[in-house]
Amino acid sequence: MKVLIITYYWPPAGGSGVQRWLKFVKYLQDFGIEPIVYTVDSANYPKEDNSLLNEVPKNVKVLKQPIWEPTDLLFWKKKNASKDGISNVSKGGFLSFIRGNFFIPDPKIFWVKPSVKYLQKYISENKIDTIISTGPPHSMHLIAEKLHQKNNLKWIADFRDPWTSLYYNEDFKLGNSAKKKNKKLETAVLKNADCVITVSNSLKKEFNKIAKNVEVITNGFDDEVLKSNKVNLDDKFTISYIGLLPKQSNPKILFRVLEKLCRKNSELKNDLQLNFIGDISDEVKHEIDKANLIKNTNFVGYVSHKKAIEYQQKAQVLLLLIPDVKNNKGILTGKLFEYLTAKRPILAIGPEDGDLQEILKNTNSGFVIDYNDEEKLTLEIELLYERYKFGLLEVASKNTNQYHRKELTNQLSKIIKNL
Repeated sequence: MKVLIITYYWPPAGGSGVQRWLKFVKYLQDFGIEPIVYTVDSANYPKEDNSLLNEVPKNVKVLKQPIWEPTDLLFWKKKNASKDGISNVSKGGFLSFIRGNFFIPDPKIFWVKPSVKYLQKYISENKIDTIISTGPPHSMHLIAEKLHQKNNLKWIADFRDPWTSLYYNEDFKLGNSAKKKNKKLETAVLKNADCVITVSNSLKKEFNKIAKNVEVITNGFDDEVLKSNKVNLDDKFTISYIGLLPKQSNPKILFRVLEKLCRKNSELKNDLQLNFIGDISDEVKHEIDKANLIKNTNFVGYVSHKKAIEYQQKAQVLLLLIPDVKNNKGILTGKLFEYLTAKRPILAIGPEDGDLQEILKNTNSGFVIDYNDEEKLTLEIELLYERYKFGLLEVASKNTNQYHRKELTNQLSKIIKNL
């Protein structure tokens, strides 16, 4: 059985967007399914991790076609992304307005027509059973939709994030015309796909209003986080955040609480170190400076996936942040599932009644604190620090095997075969 996977993010792309389908492709053959990947040739990815190229199975066919992206000329060229970080890409200015209102659903729209032409020829010459598209960017779904219409093939649309309700859309200042067009395109994809896959139960509930068949396959972790190398925990009381940190996730409450605790407890102030590994919004850095925590903060910048795992495993506390935006109960950041395997306490700030809370409770891995509950956050940090001082800061995670990438691929294979 052969599946054609249409994805923009593929090694050497770095960041979380590439992990999901790289891992599915890694394991699909174990379940009797042959993946063929269609992706971009020489893409201008904001961040790259060449080590991920080693994870692509040698016998997997990868089709590539060049892409023209207007963002190369107008917005965040690679040199600017390296300098500013993609956390600062969408600032709500004029260029964001242009991007949101003239390139619908996204600047990859110009890749749709040539991709359909190329893939139609490939499909006519090669046996394909199922097409899978993954977004964002959601233009990937438009390629699959047209191929689905032209051929008697099943189609699975994978939504790693929502489309019209994606939180950073607000920065694009969409006009009514752009909003209507996006909604029309999204509705067509949800209606026409034979199956829609998404990453959380809350998103499934949202998509069920339109789509006829929605399944949940979360993100997960793979073997590289399970290696039994001896881990030496940080000497400092480290609270570490790994990944992209946009302004919408700026944990102002955390910095206010830590500032007060440091004023009250000089020993904690001396022990405390905040680690931010990845692209961090300028607004977050400003808030840290405002709270007089710069001397307690280590900005590491973007690192390889392997290095990011090392930071996760040696942290005293892992910080997880859910954007403070509408419809955020279904947001599950990809790093969550690797955090689970580190067996370090997870301190999360987000909605207390969201999907994240359910997972942390089920795995005994940490807790979620509401964006405005300073009292609870203060008590939890004091408790974590007290356990750190006595060398008792650890968690006994459970029920995590269900999130291994191979088990998740098994779920995917059953969906493909059932179609």
